[in-house]
Amino acid sequence: MLAVPTIVLAVITTFATFGSNGSGRIFGRTLTYTLLTTFAAAAVGAVLYVLITPSSLPEGSTIAIEAPSGAVGGASYSDHLLSVIPNNIVRPFLEGNVLSLLLLAFAVGIGLSKLPDSENKAVVVKGLLGLQDLLFLLIHWLIWTLPLGIVAFSAQLSAQVSAGIIADSIGKYVLVVLGGNVIQFFVVLPLFLLARGLNPIHVLGRMMPAVLMALFTKSSAATLPVTMETAEKRLGVSPKVARFVLPICTTINMNGCAAFILVTSLFVMQNGGTPLTFPTILLWIFISVVSAVGNAGVPMGCYFLTLSLMSGIGAPVAILGIILPIYTIIDMIETAENVWSDSCVSAMVDKDLQ
Repeated sequence: MLAVPTIVLAVITTFATFGSNGSGRIFGRTLTYTLLTTFAAAAVGAVLYVLITPSSLPEGSTIAIEAPSGAVGGASYSDHLLSVIPNNIVRPFLEGNVLSLLLLAFAVGIGLSKLPDSENKAVVVKGLLGLQDLLFLLIHWLIWTLPLGIVAFSAQLSAQVSAGIIADSIGKYVLVVLGGNVIQFFVVLPLFLLARGLNPIHVLGRMMPAVLMALFTKSSAATLPVTMETAEKRLGVSPKVARFVLPICTTINMNGCAAFILVTSLFVMQNGGTPLTFPTILLWIFISVVSAVGNAGVPMGCYFLTLSLMSGIGAPVAILGIILPIYTIIDMIETAENVWSDSCVSAMVDKDLQ
């Protein structure tokens, strides 16, 4: 109910507001680095998943949940890709088709950015921003109710751990997710910085206050003011770059989210009986990157987004209930990685423009 409209509004408002700033060159470099680092994060997750190969959960370990009416069922992936292009504006919302909604959101957001400045455009953009603020408030209310759900799912998980198979399967899944985040954080992103002639240790040391705050708030949006101040005053990034790049990165630069979406989607589909062939993994790397770009920078944003994606293809979404009790730690590490990636992108763009 909340994830789908939040995703759509996040994309529309981001793309609707950048056009009027006249900073196409900065945005182009920001988008390039964002896509490169996000793709790298998803690719690392895919390689680890193939190498570690988490086993499937035993039958009956999750509560059966009926697939939504929009599930593709036995349709081929080519049919599913073609169905992404909507034939009307209402159907994607009714079916919860996240990819179709992302396509619409990109079109509407870029269209708004190309409109000449006028009172009508300002009213539309302000209305969308107001709706986005309202949805963020509702999500925070939802998060306050999560302890009750976590207790219930923890009881279910505890009852199943005695079988041993769940512990092994979930353990390998967590190893893939966290391992991918660690490699992206300490290896891949520093390599990007080195390639642009920047010292990764210096950049991380200067941006550490923002990274630590992200770790504990689990929200890159909540951390944004600290990220901007730290980038400007400690790292020395130009205010023009920091104040333009970082708000955009908070919405579209989600390295940790891309890895989580990919690994979790593969794990859920595997448990649903979908064969994980090489073309399937490649397709879901692409879907994970596109979906991560549209994710909202709020707590549990990746979780809600993955749930929407899995519901859209009829996968056994009940498995996400087993993941929920351990998601807090995953979310903390992912958010810290997202803010670290935002910091790297702003530093690289600033270096390019000097």
